Amino acid sequence: MGAGAAHRVGVYPGTFDPITLGHLDIIRRGAKLVDQLIIGVTTNPSKNPMFTPEERMAMVTREVAAQGIENVTVMGFNALLMKFAEKQGASVIVRGLRAVADFEYEYQMAGMNQQLNDGIETVFLMADVSLQPIASKLVKEIALFGGDITKFVTPMVRDEVVERVAQQGQLGDY
Repeated sequence: MGAGAAHRVGVYPGTFDPITLGHLDIIRRGAKLVDQLIIGVTTNPSKNPMFTPEERMAMVTREVAAQGIENVTVMGFNALLMKFAEKQGASVIVRGLRAVADFEYEYQMAGMNQQLNDGIETVFLMADVSLQPIASKLVKEIALFGGDITKFVTPMVRDEVVERVAQQGQLGDY
């Protein structure tokens, strides 16, 4: 950026329960678009979280550091996204898209967010084709039924999910 250019801050919000390879792809690519990318780890009780907000923040922080991405900060928040983004001085919301169903929901959210603050743009990044089917909800479901999640998360996240499933109890007959 040239002299006098503004410091561009982006926010990538999500529950990250757990953080997947798809999330890491969006973080890596989103970090290239801004000077500082804030990963906003939020609460969403309707998603039946496997990990506490503090555990998820630690997991995301560790995984981002392991990727060597230096312009990323991890913060927790429990507020309206646009209020959080305003407080951080963000001009961009980064969102990942996997499928048409994601687009419909995200399009609606972007429109609502624009009504709340038209000074903050939403940028959609398509997940890498090989990572598009990955969703935290499905990763948890596979793990809870004893399936192998190695293809969807890093080895350390896999170990944490397997350990949590062992604590909570595996589902299914096999």
